[in-house]
Order: sequence, then structure tokens, then C-alpha cells
Amino acid sequence: MEETENRKGSLVYVALKDKQLAIYGDEGIHLKIGDAHWNMSVAKMISAFNKDDYAAGLAECVREIGQALHEHFPYVILFESTDQHP
Repeated sequence: MEETENRKGSLVYVALKDKQLAIYGDEGIHLKIGDAHWNMSVAKMISAFNKDDYAAGLAECVREIGQALHEHFPYVILFESTDQHP
């Protein structure tokens, strides 16, 4: 995870049987969004999981991480093809 460009890797760990979850954010993304964002994401997942809505809880967490990455580390197109195919 620490070898990603700009150290923006994220990991969502869920162990349903053990009733554990964690979100790890590498240094780059963590510095941009901070503890409050991660804690809020964990709280939202726990709330959804307590309602037995595991898919929605996990999907929302991944969506929020994606939004944060998009905002702070936008995708840059380095090469755009000039080929025009019908």
C-alpha cells in the first residue's frame, strides 16, 4: 500500500465473523482527509452493519474513499489519442 503513487492507497478490512472492521489510509490520502473522515466512514459502516445492510455499508465507504481520491488526487490523462474510429 505504501508504494502507491503519492501514497494514496486505502484498505477497507471487514471480518464479519469476528465483527471487526478497519479502514487504513496511507500517508498521502490521510494527510488530505484526516482522522475525522475515516472515523465518520467507520461509524457509517457500523450503523449499516447493525441493520444487517452489509452491502450498502461497504459500498458507501468505498464510494466516499473514491470521492476523496477524485477530489485530492484527480486522474490526469497523459496521452490522448487523436485516432478517430467510427
